[in-house]
Amino acid sequence: MTKKEILQYVNEHPSGKVKLAVADIDGVLRGKYISAEKFSSVIEKGMSFCDVIFGWDSSDVLYEKSSVTGWHSGFPDNPAVLDINTFRKIPWENNIPFFLGELTDATGGPSPVCPRQLLKKTLKEANEMGLAPTFAQEFEWYNFAETPQSANDKQFRNLTPLTPGMFGYSILRTTLENPFFSDLFDLLKKFNIPIEGLHTETGPGTFEAAISHAGILESADRAILFKTAVKEIAYKHGIMATFMAKINENLPGCGGHVHQSLWDLEQKKNLFYDESDKIKLSETAKSYIAGQLHCLPYILPMFAPTINSYKRLVEGAWAPTTLTWGLDNRTVALRVLAGSPSATRVETRVIGSDVNPYLAMSACLAAGLYGIKNKLELQQPATVGNGYRDYSNGSIPTTLSEATNKMKESPIAKEILGDIFVDHFCMTREWEWKQHLKSVTDWEMKRYFEII
Repeated sequence: MTKKEILQYVNEHPSGKVKLAVADIDGVLRGKYISAEKFSSVIEKGMSFCDVIFGWDSSDVLYEKSSVTGWHSGFPDNPAVLDINTFRKIPWENNIPFFLGELTDATGGPSPVCPRQLLKKTLKEANEMGLAPTFAQEFEWYNFAETPQSANDKQFRNLTPLTPGMFGYSILRTTLENPFFSDLFDLLKKFNIPIEGLHTETGPGTFEAAISHAGILESADRAILFKTAVKEIAYKHGIMATFMAKINENLPGCGGHVHQSLWDLEQKKNLFYDESDKIKLSETAKSYIAGQLHCLPYILPMFAPTINSYKRLVEGAWAPTTLTWGLDNRTVALRVLAGSPSATRVETRVIGSDVNPYLAMSACLAAGLYGIKNKLELQQPATVGNGYRDYSNGSIPTTLSEATNKMKESPIAKEILGDIFVDHFCMTREWEWKQHLKSVTDWEMKRYFEII
C-alpha cells in the first residue's frame, strides 16, 4: 500500500485508533494505542516515547548503572519515529492498524542503544559494500494449557503442557490442537509474517516455525513480531507460549536459528554460491563464516542474552558448544547449506529462541562483514561428525557472566557494534547476572535443604 492508502485506511477504520510498539533491549515490544488523529501528526512530525524502556529490565526493574537514562536524567520523553513501511493489520484485533517505531537522538539521528537502529546501521554498512543481506529466523517454543493467572498461581511449577509426550513432526498432535495450529499459520500470514513451515518439535507441547526469508530489516521485524503475535494468538485459545531457551533439564532447548546470505545489490545474485568451488561455496561466504567464528566469543550475549540461555548450550542438546562449522551438520555453531544458487546460506545455530531478533541479526551480519572487510581466510576445516568433540578452534563461553566479560573487554565488539551500544548492553547483561545471583532456585532447595 502507498502512504496515501495507509493513511486512508487508518482514518477510515471504525476503531479510530492505531497500535504501535518499540522494541526494548530484551526484545520485548513496548507499545500503546493512539488515536487516528494523533497518528496523522506522528507520521509527519514524529513522536516521543519515554526512554525508561532502555532504563529498566524485562521485569520493569530499573538498572542501577545506566548512563543512557535514569533518575539522574528524570526519565524524559525521547524522540521517536514510526516506520510507515511496517504497516500491518492485526487480524485478531479487528484488523486495527499497527506500526513499529524506533527511538532517535535529539537531532533525529539514530539512537545508539535502539536495537532496530543498530540493525539499520549495520545494514547501511552492508549496502555501502554493495551487499544486500537476506535473512530468515526460525523459532522453537513450548505451549502450555495455562493462563497468566494460573501460571502465577502455580508459581510457574507443574504447568500443564498443551499436549503430553515427545512427539516431533506429529500429524496426530496437529489434529488434536488444530484450531490453535491453524490460527497460527493463517493469522500470522494475514499479519504479514508468512510461515514456510510449522510443525511439532520433540517435547510436550513444543512447536517449531520457519519464517519466510526477506531482506534483513523486514526479517527482523517479522521475527520480533512473530514472538508477540504467537503469544497473543495463544491467549485467544487459553494457551501460554514461552520462548525461554530451556524450560527443563530433561527436555530439549528452544533454538532461534538465523539463516543468512548476501546478495549483490545490482546483479541480484547470491554471493555465497560459487559453481567452480569444490563445495560450491564462494570466497565471500568463507570470509563471512570466518568472521562469525572469530567474533562469536565476543558477541555471544547478542545470541544468548539470558541466564537461561546457557542451560541450552550444553552437549547433546541440539545446540552447539564449540566454535565449529560444517556442511549440513546440526552439531556445529555454523551449519552451511551449499550447492544451490538460490539457497546457499549460513545457519547460525548458537542463537536461542529467547533473543532480541534485531540484536541477533545485527551481530550475525556485523561479524560476517568483519570477516569480509579483513579478508579473513576460513582456515578451519569443516567439522565432519560430532561437533561437540571438535575443540580445534575453542569452545563457547558457558555462562552469561563469562560471555558478558568477554564482550565488554573486546575491542572487536566495540568496533563492529559501537562503543555506546556495547557499554549499555553489557551493563544490562551484568545487571541480569546480578539479579540471578540473589535468587534461591528449586535446584538448590532439592540439593541442600536436607543434606547440608
